[in-house]
Amino acid sequence: MFGQARIKLTIWYVGIILIISTFFSVAFYNSSTREIDRIVDRLQFEKIREESGMPSFRRPPGGPSIEELLSYKERMRLTLLIVNGIILLFSAGAAYILSGRTLRPIKVMVDEQNQFISSASHELRTPLATLRTEMEGHLLEKEITDQQARNLIKSNLEEIERLQGLSNNLLRITQVQELTNSTFEDISVSEVLEAAIAKVLPLARKKNILLVTKTKESIISGDKLSIVEVFVILLDNAIKYSPKKSEVSVVVHKNQKQVVIAIKDNGIGIAEKDKVKIFERFYRADSSRTVTDGYGLGLSIARKTIEKHNGSIQVTSTLNKGSLFEVKFPRIA
Repeated sequence: MFGQARIKLTIWYVGIILIISTFFSVAFYNSSTREIDRIVDRLQFEKIREESGMPSFRRPPGGPSIEELLSYKERMRLTLLIVNGIILLFSAGAAYILSGRTLRPIKVMVDEQNQFISSASHELRTPLATLRTEMEGHLLEKEITDQQARNLIKSNLEEIERLQGLSNNLLRITQVQELTNSTFEDISVSEVLEAAIAKVLPLARKKNILLVTKTKESIISGDKLSIVEVFVILLDNAIKYSPKKSEVSVVVHKNQKQVVIAIKDNGIGIAEKDKVKIFERFYRADSSRTVTDGYGLGLSIARKTIEKHNGSIQVTSTLNKGSLFEVKFPRIA
């Protein structure tokens, strides 16, 4: 599809360039040869007068003849044709390259959309298949006990909760795309971190994980709820993938231009081959699948949100020793 679109776009580019080039060539040729035609007409008129024996003006010595002037016009026409031919060849190559660059972002977007649809469909298929299998299995039984019915309802509710979590994440991805600077406000990094820590504190207590914070008051511009969600995602991951009775630290430092928030854990770490992929939608490292459930959307949402705030995120990790996520935002104060 994109190959055909590229060829069509190239033809349009070349056609536009050719029309413009032809127009200017014709205009240049007409303006350049107008005086030549006037001189040729005069010389021809004088030649007719001489042949008829009528007095005529003497042509200046060394002046061009009619044949020379007509030859000059022909050379000019040929030169313009050659120049337009060169322009056509050059513009065809340039247009092909330009059309490829023009369509590349669209192709990337379409590929990402197709991958997103495929991954989302796959993630939806599993809980739906589980729901259907369990209900069909119980329908085939002649009688089921009250406990069996309760277990079925409980299992179905778990799958529904998974579906609800997936739908919420998909909706959040759309909301992140709609973030604009017009809705941003000055927010305190300390307040944002306090709100995020309050949300993950029950999970940390359940695993006896100590949250250590070392912050410096800093102000950034952004959407407060979105930034809180970024740190909830990062802290939630740090806690989930850390062993019980371990420590997760949150350190904030700043320089003249940026605020840097570092979240460090002592968990399972990230393999080198997974570091470049963990921010992709629906991607989950093999080691993380055995530790906790999820859809692989959290870090993707976090990165997109950070980028919308003109920030960046990077990870340093050693397998089985822990990970360090560093988030950087432009600093206001």
